[in-house]
Amino acid sequence: MTSGNNGATTPEDDDPFGYLYADGQANGAQPPSGGGGYGYPGSVNRVRAVGERQYGQPAQAQQTAAYGQVPQQQGAYGQPNAHYSAPENFTGGGAPTAPQQQAYGGGGGGGRRGPNTKGLLIGAIAVVAAVVIGIGVAMLGGDDSDNKAGGDSSPSTSTSQSASPSQSASSSASAELPKTDAKDLQLGGGATVASDVKGADADGGSYVTGFNNVGASITWTLSDFPKAGSYRLYVHYSIPAVDADATLTVNGKSNQQSLGMKNFIKSSDTDLAKNWQSTWAPVALKKGTNTLTLSCGQGNQCDALIDQLWVQ
Repeated sequence: MTSGNNGATTPEDDDPFGYLYADGQANGAQPPSGGGGYGYPGSVNRVRAVGERQYGQPAQAQQTAAYGQVPQQQGAYGQPNAHYSAPENFTGGGAPTAPQQQAYGGGGGGGRRGPNTKGLLIGAIAVVAAVVIGIGVAMLGGDDSDNKAGGDSSPSTSTSQSASPSQSASSSASAELPKTDAKDLQLGGGATVASDVKGADADGGSYVTGFNNVGASITWTLSDFPKAGSYRLYVHYSIPAVDADATLTVNGKSNQQSLGMKNFIKSSDTDLAKNWQSTWAPVALKKGTNTLTLSCGQGNQCDALIDQLWVQ
């Protein structure tokens, strides 16, 4: 293959550098000059400035601005151009209709109307009013419940108030029940009254002593007893830190339970002045006169001082 024009009829067979050779120059090859082409006369090759040719577009679109300049926009602002199509153009294939181009909430006949703000405001006010009314009803219901609760609690209050007098009456009745000191008791079997040991509650500090002998007895007669029933016979006593007991007789009959005079205060001191305490035994009394007897019988431990007896 030699340089020059080989009779090429296609651009790829055309030698663009034919003007560099003698035979090419003889055949009329010309070097490039200005904006024209180069090569042989009638060659299909044409010289283009960089960026001038745009492939894949129509011939009229290839005539663009010179290199380095921005092509002029096609169409005015807001009008469709070749580089942009609205989404509806892809699906519908046509320009949007007048109702679709209308702004949301705008006026004009045939367009879509915006939200009814007046209706929304009225609905919101209605909801707030309903909530306020509900709260008011709940508060009124709570007041009624409180009033009902107060009404329910008032009977219990009145009951407790009415119960207080009965308790007071019971206390009053208990206070009216008989009580006696050692000096007013009927003694037997060697029991006597003394006041040497301190701490006795009886009048003058008196108490019964000598009760630790078998056969010793203390008898208390209750006259005009108000009412028959079950009661407690209380005894105030002192022991030398050792448990004691005595036989109890009510109206000539042995009581079901004897009288236990134990060391309830758990004292370890034998000083009788420091060991005064109380005990009780259940007794059944009748209305009128009753006789209560404490005695030191066989098997009893009776080493105790006794200063008071009372019924409750």
